[in-house]
Amino acid sequence: MDWHRHFGLLLTDFFTASPFVVEMEKDLSIKKQFLDVVILRKRKGRLTEPLPDGLENLSDHNLITFKSHQEALDDWALKELTGHYVNYRKQLSPGDEPLLPESAFRLYAVCSRFPHNLAQQGPWETLQPGVYECRRGSDRIRVVVESRLPLHERNAAIHLFSGASARVQYGRDHYRQRSPNTSTLIWQLLKGYEEEGIVVPYTMEDFQRDFAREHFKDLTLEQQLEAFKSLTPEKREQFEQALEKLKAEEASKPRKKPRGR
Repeated sequence: MDWHRHFGLLLTDFFTASPFVVEMEKDLSIKKQFLDVVILRKRKGRLTEPLPDGLENLSDHNLITFKSHQEALDDWALKELTGHYVNYRKQLSPGDEPLLPESAFRLYAVCSRFPHNLAQQGPWETLQPGVYECRRGSDRIRVVVESRLPLHERNAAIHLFSGASARVQYGRDHYRQRSPNTSTLIWQLLKGYEEEGIVVPYTMEDFQRDFAREHFKDLTLEQQLEAFKSLTPEKREQFEQALEKLKAEEASKPRKKPRGR
């Protein structure tokens, strides 16, 4: 028995000759829906660095809605997040396969400004400075508010999106870049702030320094030597002194004894 189909057919009959029309098995995928960010666990292992506040409890599938300093996190945004979660969870288990357990999923909302209206509309719990939990039915949504997070290196990535000059500058100065071209990404981000009238001190010299620091390791030995030759005599001497000091420090470290077979 196809209970859903029979339910729809009966309602079709019930609303016959009424102002209402019943549509069955309506395709809701006509309009594309985009979830801001999904963080997936791809393999086993532990993180070697601290996560930003509020993201410490990552699971296998972590769905994030993001609101910039120009937007407000509101009830509709969380409704959308929950809807994306339902659709996403179904897509991971096609056909008649059972759905993945709810414990495999986490829902997050990251925003720049504190959502005062949202905090008054339902159960709202403060977990730590800048981190809250919003309950909607059986779902728990972790809300991370940048403007209330501590200025700490672990939060630097989120501070970059605060929209507040001092906090953005802190994020720029303390974020440790991990991938190629990140300097260009940060430069574009800061230029975007500048176009909005939000001034974050970052000169072309700053960009060139960060770019060189990020990409120097990727140069060939010949290219690195060429860069060294372009230094002034004073800079070369400082570099050589620093290199000698580094060699001495490395030599003074106790060497690990090889394990016996």
